[in-house]
Amino acid sequence: MRHGIHTIDTGFGRPSFDAAYLVVERGRGAFIDSGTAHSLPRFLEAMEKADLEPKDIDWVILTHVHLDHAGGAGALMRELPNAMLAVHPRGARHMIDPSVLIAGAAAVYGGEDIVRRDYGDIFPVPEDRVIEADDGFVVDLAGRALLCLDTPGHARHHIAVHDERASAFFTGDIFGLSYRELDSPGGPFIIPTTSPVQFEPDAAHASIDRLLRYEPEAMYLTHFGRVTEVKRLASDLHQTIDAMVAIGRRHASAPDREQRIAFDFIDLYVDRAHRQCVTLTTAEIVKILEVDIRLNAQGVVVWLDRGAR
Repeated sequence: MRHGIHTIDTGFGRPSFDAAYLVVERGRGAFIDSGTAHSLPRFLEAMEKADLEPKDIDWVILTHVHLDHAGGAGALMRELPNAMLAVHPRGARHMIDPSVLIAGAAAVYGGEDIVRRDYGDIFPVPEDRVIEADDGFVVDLAGRALLCLDTPGHARHHIAVHDERASAFFTGDIFGLSYRELDSPGGPFIIPTTSPVQFEPDAAHASIDRLLRYEPEAMYLTHFGRVTEVKRLASDLHQTIDAMVAIGRRHASAPDREQRIAFDFIDLYVDRAHRQCVTLTTAEIVKILEVDIRLNAQGVVVWLDRGAR
């Protein structure tokens, strides 16, 4: 635990797959992302370990409204009598009325029953407890400034949260995925996430560069945890985004393009991992990344269908 930042494994997917964070300052707390509704006991446990009570939480800040980050927000807010929820202006309405969010997730994942199974019951957040975090909005946590920056590329409703005290960002998904199982003597391994439906490579490049201008010492990723070597990881992300875009364009007209893109993503990620000195076998790497490979292929296909530039 550094600078009062507690990492919460939300329990979604598998261990060390999906993180949220509790930031504590002078006896007050802010959650960054909410996990799923199934995650609620873990958030209550995190408060207890930090010697906080529900009344001591002032904020829930959502990096974006994809359900692994925000599906549990309504359930969590019911437990926090004094908290306000900060979210990108494009995401606020989906927290107040999550019906469209649920329908969109059902279309991606295969039905509302699957959404309920994986994410739990998704409750609305009362409108008077939702704050639209415009670009430059500052959350005041007991005098500790948490700066919200508009960071599209993964989603148009995405913010990253800068914590000057920690010289770090809470990056949601804009700074990619870096699972600890893929750490190696060469350092952390990272890939972008382009999951449906708002991947925009130019915007992703710009958002990554914007974060670097703050010269952060660390990034707190949702998938998963704290990473350093920020400049090297940003370079890796830029290169991999470009390679993924090239793969998508190459298969744009193929009738089975999603499958072809996914197969080429496997080759791309495994090759980059082995060059990063990851010692796992191809099969082991694919098993760790299999969900992201599928979602990244879907995201690139949606981008192609929107008239990719």
